[in-house]
Amino acid sequence: MNTIKSKTQNNNAIKSILLLCFVAFGLVSCDNDDDNPPPIDEEEVITTMNVTLSGAGSTITLQSQDLDGDGPNAPVITVSGNLIANTTYNGSLELLNETETPTEDITEEIEEEDEEHQFFFTATGAITGVDYEDLDGNGNPVGLSFTLSTGDAGNGTLQITLRHELKKPNDGTLADAGGETDIAQTFNLTVE
Repeated sequence: MNTIKSKTQNNNAIKSILLLCFVAFGLVSCDNDDDNPPPIDEEEVITTMNVTLSGAGSTITLQSQDLDGDGPNAPVITVSGNLIANTTYNGSLELLNETETPTEDITEEIEEEDEEHQFFFTATGAITGVDYEDLDGNGNPVGLSFTLSTGDAGNGTLQITLRHELKKPNDGTLADAGGETDIAQTFNLTVE
């Protein structure tokens, strides 16, 4: 009789162990983790923004350089000269990551992923307007090439903001575009 009781206990113990194994396997196999998560599009490190404005027989450069990235030092802003009143300038943008050796040209990445990026320009004062001169594959503005117009002599500002993973098309405002800001810089300009 003890042998029958012992066998029954052994069978119950084996059944309990098997039941625990099945429950544990079921919990692991029902995990909602995706075996193929979407790739993470990491935000670019941008230390330097170079803006070139050509018009009226001269070239003016604007630069924002922040070699410590998100460090404690503010970017160094330089403007090579004054703009001429009532003139249209052809503009171009270059973005660099100077923490890399050799320096990484982020502009190339923006050109390759132009449908996911757009520059926004906010002009005030004697800077009367900015128009896009380049489009992505879907016909939406990018902003690596643009024209900038000046009005009468005075002071003005030009804010340039790069957004990625934004809504395209948008109404031309940062609020409508959404997305994330990669870099934003304001330049103080003099028009004479």
